[in-house]
Amino acid sequence: MIRSARVAAALLFALTATSLVAQTDAQKSFDQLKSLAGSWEGKTADGRAVEILFRLTSGGSALMSEIVSENMITMIHLDGPNRLLLTHYCSSGNQPRMQASASPDGKTVTFNFVDATNLASPDAGHMQRVVISLIDPSHHTEEWTFADHGKEMREVFELHRKTM
Repeated sequence: MIRSARVAAALLFALTATSLVAQTDAQKSFDQLKSLAGSWEGKTADGRAVEILFRLTSGGSALMSEIVSENMITMIHLDGPNRLLLTHYCSSGNQPRMQASASPDGKTVTFNFVDATNLASPDAGHMQRVVISLIDPSHHTEEWTFADHGKEMREVFELHRKTM
C-alpha cells in the first residue's frame, strides 16, 4: 500500500513538472521572435532601403522593433502564457493591438487586429495585420497590411541581419 502511494506520488510529480516545462504556442513564438534582436536592413518591394532595429527590453519580457526610416515603434510581449500581443505605435497617430497566431512549423507569426487606441472610427486608417516570417538566422520578411476605409495596402520588407 505504501509502495503504491509512493509510485502514485512520483508519477503525479513527474506529470506536474512536465506540464510546467511545456511551452505554449505563444511562448514558443515569442522565443522565436526574440532571436531577431539586432539590426536588420533590406528593401521594400519598390526598392527603397529600410532599416529595422530589434531590442529586448524590460528584463526580456518585451521585444521592441523600430522601423528607423518611418520613425515607428512596435512592442511585442506575452499577455499570460497563451497570448502574444503586438502594439504598433504608428505615424498615423493610433496604436493598433494585434494578437498572434503561429504557423504549424513555427516559422511564421501572424498578428491580426484586435483593437486600437486613438482610432477615430473603426474604418479609419490603421495597421490591420503584421506577418513575420523567419527564413533563417540571418533573413526574415515582414508583411505589413494597412486598412483604410475598406481598402488594404500592403508593404513587404525582405531583410537580412546587419548586426546582432
